[in-house]
Amino acid sequence: MHLSGRRIAVLTAIIGAAVIIGGSFLFGRAIIPASAPPATEISAAPTPLPTPDPTPEPEPTVTTVRFSATGDNLIHEGIYNQARARGTNGGYDFMPAYENMRDFYAQFDINWLNQETLVNDDFEPSGYPCFSTPGDITNALYDVGFRVFSLSNNHSYDKGANGIASSRQHWAAMPQDVVSMGFYNLDTYDNYAYQTVNGITFGYLSYTESTNGIPTPQGTDYGVVYLNQRDIISKQISDVRPNCDVLIVSCHWGVEGSHTPTDSQRETAQWLADQGADLIIGTHPHVTQTAQWLTASDERTAFVAYSLGNFINAQASPDNMIGAILDITFEKTTQPDGRSETVLLEPKLHPVITQYEAHYANIRVGLYRDYTDEMGAAHGNFALSRAYIEQVLTDSIDAEFLTLE
Repeated sequence: MHLSGRRIAVLTAIIGAAVIIGGSFLFGRAIIPASAPPATEISAAPTPLPTPDPTPEPEPTVTTVRFSATGDNLIHEGIYNQARARGTNGGYDFMPAYENMRDFYAQFDINWLNQETLVNDDFEPSGYPCFSTPGDITNALYDVGFRVFSLSNNHSYDKGANGIASSRQHWAAMPQDVVSMGFYNLDTYDNYAYQTVNGITFGYLSYTESTNGIPTPQGTDYGVVYLNQRDIISKQISDVRPNCDVLIVSCHWGVEGSHTPTDSQRETAQWLADQGADLIIGTHPHVTQTAQWLTASDERTAFVAYSLGNFINAQASPDNMIGAILDITFEKTTQPDGRSETVLLEPKLHPVITQYEAHYANIRVGLYRDYTDEMGAAHGNFALSRAYIEQVLTDSIDAEFLTLE
C-alpha cells in the first residue's frame, strides 16, 4: 500500500506519542510537565538571645572583732584622793589618770577590764586592805573606752552584803552597752552576760580563787563563784557555750608578786579550755606572767594569759608598776548554710607602766612605748629604767606574745 507523505508524517507523530506515553507507564507514572515553582521568600535569621550570666555561688561572710583585756584597776587611797582634789562640787575627776590611754583603746572594738575594787557611792572611799571606790571612776573608764568589766576578785566581799548590793546597783545603772559579770545569784547561778559586736556574740564568765578569807556574807543573794566549785562552773559553761561564738572566762588566781604561773593555774586553764572556754584571762598576781596556746579536748584552739599584772596602782614595788594589755582578734566565718566558725588570731601583750612621782604624786598610767628613762628617774620611791622594764617583761612573757611597740 502506497502511503502519501502526509499520511506518513501523521502516522510517525502518532507512533512517537504512543512510545512516549507507553514509556511513561512502563516506568510507573506519567510525566506531566510542571509549572515553575513559586519563588521562596527568604526571611532574616532571628537575633540570638544573650546568654545569661551564671548564678554566682554564695560566698561565706567574714567578720572580725579586735579585743583588748586589761589587768588590775587597783584604786588605792592616793588615786582617789587626787581625783577628789581635781573634782568640783564634791565629785571625783579620775580622767587625768587614764587620759594617756585614750587613743590606744580607740583601736579596739571591745575593751575589757578587771575592776579590782568595789565601786559605789554608798560607802566612804577606802583603800588597802578593804577597798571601796567612788562611782565617778566609771565616768573616766567609760570615757576612755571600757565596756566590759570583770568584778570577781579577792576584794569582792570587802564591804559585806551591802557592798555587794551597792556595787551591783552601780553597775546596773551604767549605760546599756556596758557588760559586767562576777556576782551570781547564789540560788540559780544563771545571770549570764552576753555582748554582740560586729555579728560576733561573746559570753563572759568571771571567777576568783579566794576572797581574802572572807566567807560569803550573811544576807546576800549574790556572790562570787570560786574556781574550785567546778560543778557550778561546768554547768555555767554548758549553759553559755551554745549561745555565743566566743566564751571568755576570767580567773583571779595565782600568787601575788610571782611571775611564774602555778601548776594549779596551768591545770585550771586546760580544764576550762576542755569545758568550752576560748579565752582565759588571768589577774591577781599584780605582776606579769606569760601566755600560752592551749589545745582543748575537742581539738579547738584556746588561749590563756596567766596574769596581765596591774593597770594602775599605788603599790611600792617596781615590778608592780609593769602591766600588760592583751590584744587579740576574733575572726568569724559564716557559710551560706549558716554554719560558722570563730578563730583567735595574733595575740600580743602591750606593756603599760604606772607612773608617780615622790610621795605618790600624780599617779597615772601610760604605754611603755611612750616611757622614757627621764620619767623612770623621776619615779617615786625607786628608779624605773627602760632596761629594767624590758628585762622584767622578757623574763616573764614568752617572746612570741610580747611586743614593745
